[in-house]
Amino acid sequence: MQRYTNALIKELEILPSFNPRTIFFGGGTPSLLTLSQWEQIVMTLERLGFTDAEEWTAECNPATVSTEKAKLFRDIGVNRISMGVQSFDENLLERLGRIHSREQVFKSYDILRAAGFDNINIDLMFAIPGQTMAMWRETLRQAVNLGTEHLSCYEVIYEQDTPLFAQLQAGEFDVNEDLACDMYEELVQLSGENGFIQYEVANFGKSQNGEGEIPSRACKHNVNYWRGGFYYAVGPSAAGYEPEAGCIGVRTRNWANTEMYCELVEKGRRPLESREKLTKLERAGEVAGFGLRMNAGWPYDSFLSATGFDLRREWQAEMKKLENDGLAIIEPKRFRLNGRGMRFADAAAREFLKTA
Repeated sequence: MQRYTNALIKELEILPSFNPRTIFFGGGTPSLLTLSQWEQIVMTLERLGFTDAEEWTAECNPATVSTEKAKLFRDIGVNRISMGVQSFDENLLERLGRIHSREQVFKSYDILRAAGFDNINIDLMFAIPGQTMAMWRETLRQAVNLGTEHLSCYEVIYEQDTPLFAQLQAGEFDVNEDLACDMYEELVQLSGENGFIQYEVANFGKSQNGEGEIPSRACKHNVNYWRGGFYYAVGPSAAGYEPEAGCIGVRTRNWANTEMYCELVEKGRRPLESREKLTKLERAGEVAGFGLRMNAGWPYDSFLSATGFDLRREWQAEMKKLENDGLAIIEPKRFRLNGRGMRFADAAAREFLKTA
């Protein structure tokens, strides 16, 4: 862990100078790092001028939150916490291989509130094998009752080399797509009834001042992804989209192997596995697809400003197809997916990908 921390610091030092609007520590369990290791990283961020971000999120596993660590996060400028709860059911947590218990969720949540965090997201999963609709409703009820400002809710994914995938392959359970769809509908309805605004397929935020389709508690870092913004990525397997003179931008991906990552950074090299330049049309197609994950869809003027392309001209046929399939709505000033379309947002996004 210390070698990894040193490599992370070194990679930060290699990056070009810039002023981040948001910072997100996640894609794993960064709260596993010790207080000393966090202090080393933060000292580097301060030295490089990276700590004035408008939004700074740190992901936490409920089993790794302590009073000391919560205070340190708050003191160094972290102002948003994303806690990987997944479920409030002990049996489902065990099935998912989670290291925390139900009680640790409540304890960690109280610790974070006591430390002064007023912007907490809770990650939940649905369509877990063995999860009934009644269990899902109870999980949502308990999450809402906590008073969290944001919910991120994802259908379980069966990835290779995981215990769940092996169980699926062995026929220990069946995937019930109809139940998964019903659970998603329950999520949308129950969250709306409790003051959450759905602003993206899987994300629901509270609104402080009666804002419109993008609530004030929306994750600004993720909105930047969906709106086609630039971002630098640090750490093993991290993916970025960086600005570069003379082109629309460069997609990057770091090596996933931690040993290789550390070795490359220790030699003073960026640990890039791939580096890809896209054409303007290819990038615009990606931006269109990502943006449709948001309830607001794409206002035509905003898309033109972001990409230089007119959505109605380049993708007129695709927009009409999705509308005819009952997945989207073509409005005078914007194009967006409807409720059913949001359920199939990935399939809709594929319609907009272009090669040039």
